[in-house]
Amino acid sequence: MRPEPKFVSIRVRPRSGRAGLSLASDGAILVRVNAPANEGAANRACREVLAKTLGVPKSAVEIVRGRKSRSKDIAVVGLSASQVRARLEKTAGEAA
Repeated sequence: MRPEPKFVSIRVRPRSGRAGLSLASDGAILVRVNAPANEGAANRACREVLAKTLGVPKSAVEIVRGRKSRSKDIAVVGLSASQVRARLEKTAGEAA
């Protein structure tokens, strides 16, 4: 039996017209943020969007990998990776 991954992979689209979530054509979770990709602004905005969507404090959302990349792995304190992915996919699917 495979161990459950400890993080969820997402893609961030900085300087987007409106903040929110969607599903990419390949099934990836796409987080759109208004902030530019410089000096950590997009990462902060990404954490805010995710925290609001998941109903957790911003401090609970951690970028585990990809701080300088559009592809990121995130972990959320208090939620398993499968719970996070399910909630994000549900929200992104409703937004479509």
